[in-house]
Amino acid sequence: MNIVSSKFEISNSDVNKCPAGCRHEYAFIGRSNVGKSSLINMLTRHKGLAMTSSTPGKTTLINHFLINDEWYIVDLPGYGYAQRGKEMQRKIRKIIEDYILERGQMTNLFLLIDSRHEPQKIDLEFMEWLGENAVPFSIVFTKLDKMSSNAAKIVTGKYLETLKEQWEELPPVFYTSSANGRGREELLDYIEELNKLPLNCE
Repeated sequence: MNIVSSKFEISNSDVNKCPAGCRHEYAFIGRSNVGKSSLINMLTRHKGLAMTSSTPGKTTLINHFLINDEWYIVDLPGYGYAQRGKEMQRKIRKIIEDYILERGQMTNLFLLIDSRHEPQKIDLEFMEWLGENAVPFSIVFTKLDKMSSNAAKIVTGKYLETLKEQWEELPPVFYTSSANGRGREELLDYIEELNKLPLNCE
């Protein structure tokens, strides 16, 4: 797939105020500081499209980016940022859950995992929640440029083995680096295939 245009369309905290119409949406989510905004910018080759920050927890809204005037990338708030107060954590969780469960246009959720870390309880529980609610999702390992290829293979392999203890079948898995563009073509090819599917939205 060739991305020829990408532009910010709207930010909001209410799924009912998301863009009208029936276009495929691909949402990106993960723990704070997992490299979500950098990955979106890498995919679109539009530096600064999604705002990156060295401070975790900056994204607190649903952000829609229109791609090729045909489909959307959706930047969801990161979860698990402990520095947020309990009330803000509750609000963020509601924003995330409302979008994922109620947005018929969401074709796939890309769950970002920092490849440098062992499986985190919060990620495993989130995946379990997605499975319980029959949410279509894929796993995207990020920051693979931060380690050698052999180390990355070992760490991500262990991660997938942990998942297999709970999952009979794993979702699609992608290996990426925003620094060197790894995984870009694979992700965009996958999105291109999903764009051919009919949408269940009004």
